[in-house]
Amino acid sequence: MKILLLEDNKRLNETIVKRLEIKGFEVHSFVDGEEAYNAIDNGYICFILDINVPSLDGTELLKRIREYNMDTPVIIISSTVELDVIKNSYSYGCNDYLKKPFFIDELEIKIEKLCHFDKDIIEITKNYKFNFKDSLLEIDGKSEHLSRKERLLLNLLLAQRGKVVSFDTIQAIVWEGNYASIDSIRSLVRRVRKKIPIDCIETAVDVGYFLKKEEYCQA
Repeated sequence: MKILLLEDNKRLNETIVKRLEIKGFEVHSFVDGEEAYNAIDNGYICFILDINVPSLDGTELLKRIREYNMDTPVIIISSTVELDVIKNSYSYGCNDYLKKPFFIDELEIKIEKLCHFDKDIIEITKNYKFNFKDSLLEIDGKSEHLSRKERLLLNLLLAQRGKVVSFDTIQAIVWEGNYASIDSIRSLVRRVRKKIPIDCIETAVDVGYFLKKEEYCQA
């Protein structure tokens, strides 16, 4: 579960990284907007962006992220009080805005809310569970092996449960920005379907896939 953090205040940057790593996230942190831009296709589940940073500001980076990735949550953190800047952040596609100074707990709550990682173990059905912390599929208390891409896909579908996850987002996160054909994505989905109740993953024709809510997912 990788998060990209762009924050040029080194002390705040280090504090956020330490807190999120304790939560089990892998955080790639940057103080320069251009350097962050060069890394945005590395399969992040969330972006945390400061606005006023060197080289490329956070709102411009947000716009560039949304050119290819409409689904991954983006949280803007900034000390600005300019209403136009805040409005622009939302119009460009940010999911939430946090004004500095803030408590790190506030940021953690927003990440957990947006990415749905408020529990270590999530039920797919009554007998099928996914352990986010250890990236393990548990069936009737026994652990099932998943490949790296299978784990990333299940992570993504559970994080966005009930929402359609596009082919582009699957490629960006599961293939970590590398090219993946539609056939490759379909093949991966078929493999995951064999390991969980087959009717849980629904196809959104020509768009992507979504994981049904637990009550509609039969073992």
